[in-house]
Amino acid sequence: MGKELVAGTDHKKPSKIQDDGPAIILIVPQLGENIGKAVRAMYNFGLTDLRLVAPRDGWPNEAAVAPAAGADIVLERARVYDTTAEAIADLEYVYATTARPRDMIKEVVTPKHCVD
Repeated sequence: MGKELVAGTDHKKPSKIQDDGPAIILIVPQLGENIGKAVRAMYNFGLTDLRLVAPRDGWPNEAAVAPAAGADIVLERARVYDTTAEAIADLEYVYATTARPRDMIKEVVTPKHCVD
């Protein structure tokens, strides 16, 4: 596991930053504010591996700072890639999510299944 740092919503409780935890990849994110909110959610769970694929407004993005609410380590470690293939090249398993309907049938797996 990684370094001892404070994460989550209770800053009085230490938690582990998961240097070897899952990567979160945002594909063509559009708003810095949304990236910042994703960063904050990641940090709440001790995740710091953020990968951005072709962010529309570039990176770093000042609009991400306030919504990240102190999750500076995630902002600082964020890496930018030109393609999804580059962003996932070193990963063994990749799971995708979307809120948009798609015209294809895909197997649905639960988060628990992903970690088993």
